[in-house]
Amino acid sequence: MYKAVIFDLDGTLLNTIEDLADAVNSGLETLGYKPQPLEKFYRFVGNGAVKLCTRALADCSSNADDISKLHELFSENYRKHCTDKTIPYEGIKEMLVSLNEKGIKLAVASNKPDEFTKSLITSYFGDGLFSSVHGKREGRSTKPSPDIVNDILKELDIEKDDVVLAGDSDVDIMTAENAGIDSIGCTWGFRPKEELASAGAVYLADSAEKLQKIIAG
Repeated sequence: MYKAVIFDLDGTLLNTIEDLADAVNSGLETLGYKPQPLEKFYRFVGNGAVKLCTRALADCSSNADDISKLHELFSENYRKHCTDKTIPYEGIKEMLVSLNEKGIKLAVASNKPDEFTKSLITSYFGDGLFSSVHGKREGRSTKPSPDIVNDILKELDIEKDDVVLAGDSDVDIMTAENAGIDSIGCTWGFRPKEELASAGAVYLADSAEKLQKIIAG
């Protein structure tokens, strides 16, 4: 049984893909470019908002000014519409409550900007469940750098052997490896099970129930 679990946000706790795609596509249309199909966004996401915009523009522009403008438009659009279509995955709320009742500390480590990360956690899960919530912050490297995990471990005063990271992409599995902690690949998210296994996930979970069993025994 682990004493703490660090969750990725997008594709792990929340299905955010449609709101992300809509915010990017609105920006693309404003700049005079065609919107991208939803299915492409499953590969675009995972490395932060700037990389998301860079990938969405790759077919039509690599101009730094275009990327900057799209990122600005995306941020403006997403701030207004980030809860329009986003929903928690099945069983997630119940799992979080159960883990919290068992005394297991809950944290979030996301490459989503810190503003949006904290806002979404509060909107969908309230203020009492998570002991630490970190998104992308100025001066701190994003996943797969271990910086965000190390900051959380220090904040929670938890040893590495007592914590596990749960996420839906190879970025999360690499982050856990770089931080020297165990990992759980969540197969219901944005990336296929094969990617998680290939990246070296210590465990694989295909449901919130299975994830809880891995974490809490």
